[in-house]
Amino acid sequence: MKRRQFIQRTALASSATMFMGLGACATPTEKGLDSIGIQLFSLPKMLEQDLEGSLAMLYQMGYKEIEIYGPYPFSSSAAQERWKQITPSLGFSGSGFFGKTAKEFKVLLDEYRLKATSGHIDIVTLETNMPQVGEAVRTLGMECLGMSAIPNDLRQTLDDYKRMADRFNKIGGNAKKEGFKFLYHNHGYGLHEMEGQIPLNLLLENTDPDLVVFEMDIYWTTAGGMDPVELLKSNPGRYIALHLKDMKEITHFKGDGGTADQWTDLWPLMTTVGDGAMDIPAIVHQAQQSGVKHFFVEQDLVDNPRLALKKSIDFLRTI
Repeated sequence: MKRRQFIQRTALASSATMFMGLGACATPTEKGLDSIGIQLFSLPKMLEQDLEGSLAMLYQMGYKEIEIYGPYPFSSSAAQERWKQITPSLGFSGSGFFGKTAKEFKVLLDEYRLKATSGHIDIVTLETNMPQVGEAVRTLGMECLGMSAIPNDLRQTLDDYKRMADRFNKIGGNAKKEGFKFLYHNHGYGLHEMEGQIPLNLLLENTDPDLVVFEMDIYWTTAGGMDPVELLKSNPGRYIALHLKDMKEITHFKGDGGTADQWTDLWPLMTTVGDGAMDIPAIVHQAQQSGVKHFFVEQDLVDNPRLALKKSIDFLRTI
């Protein structure tokens, strides 16, 4: 189906869409979420195989925002090379704009009434190619772009984290000049004491709120032994976005959460939002009170995106 035909038909058939349960049947409460997003790493294989069909599916489910992931055509050679090394094991290679230019990708998003508000990119590109980064961000109309993780070799000591805070401030300053906010997404590391301090707290305390914003992954935060609700409550205004997924049973890392094997150990416990043991409503409500604006479902490489992503958004629309 052509894109314009799709939009016309879905507009005319909104009542049928609600009847079929395509994400429009649940009426948000007064405090509910009116704009739920999706991190595209949840369905990369589908996007690679059928980009337009996948975007249409997300629109039908009720998603309004997307968060993209790199590498991009302008990403550093180091990022491109790392991606080539890991994609054979992942079973796909699509990323960024999935073979489109930023302008072409924006046209598709507009057709399916989706907005790219956030994205992830590597630190080298942010530090060496900011003009092209800024151009792409402006083309897509994004609010923020940043790092999904700190490379392992750059977070071995507390001094490493102090240096990283300085780099974040500098990147944030350059991002502000380009018209977007620099974002840092926490993973499983940095949540335990190191030399008497918790590295994540150090990053929060030593970065300029006007230049650096944060995105909380509630799953990895919980796995690291921290309470998402308390962390949000203690840092009002610092978190702009959340990654929402659930855990079958509350489980913590065996170690400090700093190595990939510890992450993969907990992958089998990841489940659809609302199907696990995490108190999602409490986290979402505190996030709203603490200034979070963007709520992205992220179910990394989920086996059945059509089912899982639909169930997640339906649950979130009821809280």
